[in-house]
Amino acid sequence: MAQFERRLIQERTKAGLAAARARGRTGGRPKISTGKAKVLLAKKLYADKSLEIDAICKTLRISRSTFYRYVRL
Repeated sequence: MAQFERRLIQERTKAGLAAARARGRTGGRPKISTGKAKVLLAKKLYADKSLEIDAICKTLRISRSTFYRYVRL
């Protein structure tokens, strides 16, 4: 019985996602654009080598992991 219920839930979920895609909706987190001001500034400050990474993160109000994600772009 539990497997039957689980399959019903899966079917409804798939149908809902398909309907959303048909309406033009996409799922997931929005992508970070490389032209965003914070990304460009983070890359510029990192290339300058005058500030420490912690100082850059405090200035831009971003976490260290976000900083490295920006630099990788």
